[in-house]
Amino acid sequence: MGEYALQMQGIIKEFPGVRALDNVTFSVRKGEIHALCGENGAGKSTLMKILSGVYPHGTYDGQILVNGQKVQFKSIKESQDAGIAIIYQELALVEEMTVAENLFLSHDLMRAKVINWNKIYVEAQKWLDHIGLNIDPQTKVGDLTVGKQQLIEIAKALTKEIEILILDEPTAALTESDVEILINLLNDLRSKGVTCIYISHKLGEVMTLADTVTILRDGQTISTDPIEELTEDKIITKMVGRELTELFPYEQREISDENVLEVKNYSTVDETGKKVINNVSFTLKKGEILGFSGLMGAGRSELFISLFGGFKGKKFGTVYIDGKETNIKKPADAIKEGLAYVSEDRKRYGLVLGMDITKNTTLTALNKVMKLKVIDQALEIKSVSVITDKVKLKAPSLEAKVGQLSGGNQQKVVLSKWLMNNPKILILDEPTRGIDVGAKYEIYKIINELASQGVGIVIISSELPEVLGMSDRIIVMSQGTITGEFLRDEATQENIMTCATGGKKREQSLVNS
Repeated sequence: MGEYALQMQGIIKEFPGVRALDNVTFSVRKGEIHALCGENGAGKSTLMKILSGVYPHGTYDGQILVNGQKVQFKSIKESQDAGIAIIYQELALVEEMTVAENLFLSHDLMRAKVINWNKIYVEAQKWLDHIGLNIDPQTKVGDLTVGKQQLIEIAKALTKEIEILILDEPTAALTESDVEILINLLNDLRSKGVTCIYISHKLGEVMTLADTVTILRDGQTISTDPIEELTEDKIITKMVGRELTELFPYEQREISDENVLEVKNYSTVDETGKKVINNVSFTLKKGEILGFSGLMGAGRSELFISLFGGFKGKKFGTVYIDGKETNIKKPADAIKEGLAYVSEDRKRYGLVLGMDITKNTTLTALNKVMKLKVIDQALEIKSVSVITDKVKLKAPSLEAKVGQLSGGNQQKVVLSKWLMNNPKILILDEPTRGIDVGAKYEIYKIINELASQGVGIVIISSELPEVLGMSDRIIVMSQGTITGEFLRDEATQENIMTCATGGKKREQSLVNS
């Protein structure tokens, strides 16, 4: 790994009023997995867009060398022709096409006057076998999970003769089994001499996979170090420019004896007749942070989507809010009852990306900024300013389009939208997915503050350290039912995983108390 596959030297990129990259140097050796770390807005994506030809030569200063040769990419195709492939978080697949069609969409096999479908399916199966994905190549991509689609995107890149593979937050939507497939695949590619640039906020993965780590902060190169010289804490300190004394700033507080939410013998059946949630009972107290853990498909999101009125199917059981029985049929009912739900997919379900911060923030609380059934713009701006200041939103102005913000700031807009309603219960589904450590810390502080004000909070998370680090109490689900419940002091990764994988249900006095 002595020679450099890539050298980016003195890269400067400016947008109106902003220097996004300031004399960045980034060098990657052949056949290594090189992690590129930094907070959202540090310049990682901008740097990769220059490398992949999205920002063509002439729109930036500095030079790029691939395998020692100077290159000047004027388009994405020129970058691809040089053996560079980039896989973004937003996948570039056609959902109505089959897996095989997506794999060879721009391939000569699909450009023939008469397409040999048998050959395409055979070739597609070879690539699926190569990455360890057991699916039919004639399956529609839209029928696959996001995690499987991510792996199809990687296979698509491998069908071309790539030398440098760039992965941007590749495991954000993957199940544990899919993550294992990806890790094995990347290790295999490294052994075959393929160079990988790995962008991730999941530092555990960085420590496991990377040979070298480069850190950007505020558009500048902070350091490049071999992984042996780093720890997660050292990486975080370099990323944020200060030490975070605790990654999970949990705060002790008085928790009320009153239940803000009580769910009794709750079950759901979907439109096909399949039971999704099976006889679930639990309570949430005022000012409590209740963690929900479990593997993908355990039913955590489905449970709370149903409680929020967003489930298509039948439901059974009883739900009490502040001791009063409720009958929530649609999200509007839930909002009136004081529920707020932050979806795991903020871009699809939480935001209108083409609208500005102000309009997004007041979407669920228009009645609070209206006079005589007309929006009072001065009141709207004032109200939004107060809320966004509380969550420490970083944006050029409240008129900025939400789609232009970093992931962490987008999540703060979603939180602001729900905080406009002063909710009694805040349900947070994967609240820090795809967010850097600095923004995570700020969101955890907001959670603590809301809990101290008496808001009942549910955190649904696939990241065990997050659940363990922030919860007063943890409930574990498996296959649509509760299989365990633990107080903060007795919860461990081991006993949570035992329950999450279908281990014996933990019987104890605190369950449903």
